[in-house]
Amino acid sequence: MSIVKINALTVPAEQREVLEQRFASRAGAVEGSDGFEWFELLRPVEGTDQYLVYTRWRSEEDFQAWMEGPMKAAHQGGAAGAGGGGAAGGDRPKPAATGSTVWSFEVVQQTGPKQA
Repeated sequence: MSIVKINALTVPAEQREVLEQRFASRAGAVEGSDGFEWFELLRPVEGTDQYLVYTRWRSEEDFQAWMEGPMKAAHQGGAAGAGGGGAAGGDRPKPAATGSTVWSFEVVQQTGPKQA
C-alpha cells in the first residue's frame, strides 16, 4: 500500500494568497516523479491557520528520492521555505509559511466511489 505525507504549514492570513500562488506556479513539478500518486493543497476554512499539503507515494523510498532530488533542487534553486516559489537570481522571497510539520502515514485501507 501507499504512504501519505502531510505537511502542515502555518500561514498567516496576509500570506495565504502568496502561498497559493506559489503552489499554482509549481504545477507539474512533482507529477512526473517516480512513485508519485496524488497531491492536494488544502486551505483552512475555520478555526486554524494551517494549510495541509497532502501527497501520496508508492513507497517511502520514492518519497525520499523526490525529497533528495527534484524537491531539494527546486528549493535550492530559488524557492523559499515552505510553499516557496523562486525568484530569479539570488534574491529569495520571504517564506509564506511561518512553520511546518510533516506527518507520515501508511495507507492500510482505501476505497473509492461505488461504480454505477
